[in-house]
Amino acid sequence: MTAGETIRGLLELTRPVNVIAASVLTFIGAFVAGGVTTAPFAVVAAIAATGVAVGAGNAINDYFDREIDRINQPERAIPRGAVSPRGALVFSFVLFVGAVGLAITLPGAAIAIAAINLLALVAYTEFFKGLPGLGNALVAYLVGSTFLFGAAAVGNMGPAVVLFVLSAIATLTREIIKDVEDIAGDREEGLNTLPIAIGERRALQLAAGLLVVAVLASPVPYLVEYFGVAYLLVVLPADAVMLYAAVESFEDPTAGQSHLKYGMFLAALAFIIGRAAIRVPGGL
Repeated sequence: MTAGETIRGLLELTRPVNVIAASVLTFIGAFVAGGVTTAPFAVVAAIAATGVAVGAGNAINDYFDREIDRINQPERAIPRGAVSPRGALVFSFVLFVGAVGLAITLPGAAIAIAAINLLALVAYTEFFKGLPGLGNALVAYLVGSTFLFGAAAVGNMGPAVVLFVLSAIATLTREIIKDVEDIAGDREEGLNTLPIAIGERRALQLAAGLLVVAVLASPVPYLVEYFGVAYLLVVLPADAVMLYAAVESFEDPTAGQSHLKYGMFLAALAFIIGRAAIRVPGGL
């Protein structure tokens, strides 16, 4: 492999799309907390720490999954020989060190979240991925915590707590539905996912029940007067889309989890609009 192919392989290990998505979620958390203009350096450090940590987690995940990927994902960087297993491990370590270096510049609450998340990223593939429900829950926590991390970085977690909870529950719902979608392949690989352990319908019922809890909690930012009516005008349609997706998943898990993702994006937009409306004189 040439140096260019190795560099490309290292970049692929980080999953750039995932890195960008997680960084955006951290920015949203900081924005909802009102810290983008008041603490810009902390926001930049938090966004960078998130991106680097996610890249490190994806790289270490590929290191642990290298034997499975030789069969299921032979085009990935390690199986195709662009990056050696040792190279991937060293690369992930360097990224983790970089994430720690960025995180320690932030307030104590943000440092605590970063420490927990870094440990979780390392432990996920090796210890939690194959455990029914627990792997899903850990992924859900990690996604939701990006909002909380952004808010903690600017010292105001209050408005982002509900966003963290809603995002984590919605992500857990989607992860369970995705496991139902993938149940045939997971059985062939000998995995023990939640739908395999308790049955597809019971897993979908659990996912739908969790989502109902999230939907019922979604008006809380309005009720505690974090946001005004503008927030409700966007979050209620988001709730409707997500509930529809949960029902749809009983007939078509692929379509259900895809539509649930759209509802989650719309819910995140509700928080952005809710915060932005506060900043506009005469806003709703």
